[in-house]
Amino acid sequence: MKATLIFFLLAQVSWAGPFEQRGLFDFMLEDEASGLIPYDPDNPLVSMCPYRCQCHLRVVQCSDLGLEKVPFDLPPDTTLLDLQNNKITEIKEGDFKNLKDLHTLILVNNKISKFSPEAFKPLRKLERLYLSKNQLKELPEKMPKTLQELRAHDNEITKLRKSTFNGLNNMLVIELGGNPLKNSGIENGAFQGMDSLSYIRISDTNITAIPQGFPTSLFELHLDGNKITKVDAASLKGLINLSKLGLSFNSISVVENRSLANVPHLRELHLDHNKLLRVPAGLAEHKHIQVIYLHNNNISEVGQNDFCPAGYSSKRISYSALSLYSNPVRYWQLFPNTFRCVYLRGAIQLGNYK
Repeated sequence: MKATLIFFLLAQVSWAGPFEQRGLFDFMLEDEASGLIPYDPDNPLVSMCPYRCQCHLRVVQCSDLGLEKVPFDLPPDTTLLDLQNNKITEIKEGDFKNLKDLHTLILVNNKISKFSPEAFKPLRKLERLYLSKNQLKELPEKMPKTLQELRAHDNEITKLRKSTFNGLNNMLVIELGGNPLKNSGIENGAFQGMDSLSYIRISDTNITAIPQGFPTSLFELHLDGNKITKVDAASLKGLINLSKLGLSFNSISVVENRSLANVPHLRELHLDHNKLLRVPAGLAEHKHIQVIYLHNNNISEVGQNDFCPAGYSSKRISYSALSLYSNPVRYWQLFPNTFRCVYLRGAIQLGNYK
């Protein structure tokens, strides 16, 4: 009897399809006409899988299928739904009905331009929402308050309304790069109340100044590839926990005095590929900064105390990376003690101008 049972189980494995079903006898329930495995409410181990999709361990993968709408009758126990690389144009009310356990929704690279206001209502546990590479002009309304990560780069977003992020107090990460966003399109207080937000990227847009009103919890701020012309104290006010600031590939010509004092815990500052004429003021007094990129600017002079404190005082943490190459500065005229607070000689990146 024991040998017969083992043989039977092995036979089921040899008949398995391209993905593994969780129920031993699920293959007997397959409906050849519809391509679906019917959902049995009395047997939670057996769940349906939309035609041509793959379902395994509560993950439903329906990517690269040319779908024009969200498949119906998705398994109610789904925790991750992958619909990227399709031709979906609209998310309607009821598309995600019964998906109360969904944690991750991937809609990247579709043609979505519209969300129903009630589209997310059933999603009581959604934490990650990926909307990049679509045709959205605004972010969806009434996103779940459980949301922690939102990525919507490479859309057509021109406005960030205060109501968009209202109540999203659990949000940790926001990615909005590659949108035609302007400063005038960011409503005052758009990020208000997001006390858990630690990372935001608004790169490759049309903003000309650092947006104000970011929460004090912010740990990383990436504003690369924009049209920002200066850094002033007001734009960094309140960002006491900021550790990394990315401002590469802008048109910044000046960093005003006392600006860096508003980010006392800053460790990385990326100002390469800008139009700076001098080393930003305040670096020598900064206690924690370790990495600063200043290559590809118009810096022609570097003073002995531009990077390191004067006298016998020293930085709390030494520099681990400092770049100055592709600037019109005469490196052979720099005093050796200019880099006295750099951890290793190899951390200094110098080079010939052009």
